[in-house]
This record gives sequence, structure tokens and C-alpha cells, in this order.
Amino acid sequence: MDKPRQSPVAVVMGSESDLPVMEKCVKQLQEFGIDPTVRILSAHRTPQQAHDFAANAASNGTKVIIAAAGMAAHLAGAMAAHSQLPIIGVPMQAGEGPCGLDALLSTVQMPPGMPVGTMAIGKAGAKNAAIYAVQILALSDPDLAAKLTAFRRAQTQSVLEKDRQLHE
Repeated sequence: MDKPRQSPVAVVMGSESDLPVMEKCVKQLQEFGIDPTVRILSAHRTPQQAHDFAANAASNGTKVIIAAAGMAAHLAGAMAAHSQLPIIGVPMQAGEGPCGLDALLSTVQMPPGMPVGTMAIGKAGAKNAAIYAVQILALSDPDLAAKLTAFRRAQTQSVLEKDRQLHE
């Protein structure tokens, strides 16, 4: 098997059903020039592979792991248990159940010493996870920091333009 391509950000999801939402994360990273490693690994159905991925992520060039899962949502915690890299959790809404609140609580309620930076449920969380990963990487990458500054300026200008149009 070929060695996985190196990327500073890995986007790992617990199920293929998470892909439509996490594509927002992948697209946002790509807009910053980051082509992430994308994997489907389950904390419960592929525990050994999830363990191996997390344990080897840093040596494979990964600097931040974004982990998305629904229901029991143990993927981000499993990544944190086996890696010292920053882990960003994105709770996902399952087809059934309490609208993703179960996943939110599973992702955010980590024991002391095992932090997971937890985003909002679903698409907004997926996009924010990408931006948060960029903020982490921008601390040591001036080019990425400049892209982040430009992104923030564009957001500001977009809102101001909408405000201006409202008052025309």
C-alpha cells in the first residue's frame, strides 16, 4: 500500500453519510490552498485503523485533525487519545435522534487532559473547523496568515456591502 499523501490537515469522518456536510470543510480548506487528507474511519467499526491513523498522523506530516461523527460521536475523542495534535471535533446530525445534540455532547464532554476543540453541529461547524485549522497553522505560516487576513477583510466587506444595499 502506498504511503498516504502528506497534508497539514486531515479531515476524518465516521461514516460516508457525513461526506456531504464535510465537503464544506474540505472546500473551505482548499480555498486557503490546503488540500486535506480525507478519510472515513470509525471509532467503533474500524477502531484499529482509526488508532493507527491518529498515532501516525504527525509523522505523516499532519498538524491538525478535524474529526466529524454523529450519534455516539467518539471519533474526535479517539483521535485525541492517540495523538498529541490539535483535534477539532465536528458533531454531526444523524438521520434519527435528537438533532445532533447527542453528538455535540459526546464531542464536547471530554475528560480533563484530552481536549477536543468542538465546533457547531453540521455545516456551520464544518466550515468553522476548516477556518480554525487555518488559524492554528497560520501561527507559524506567514503566507497562510496573510490569506486569513484577506478572508476576514472579505467577510467584513461583504457585510458592509449588504448593509449599504439595504439603505439604497
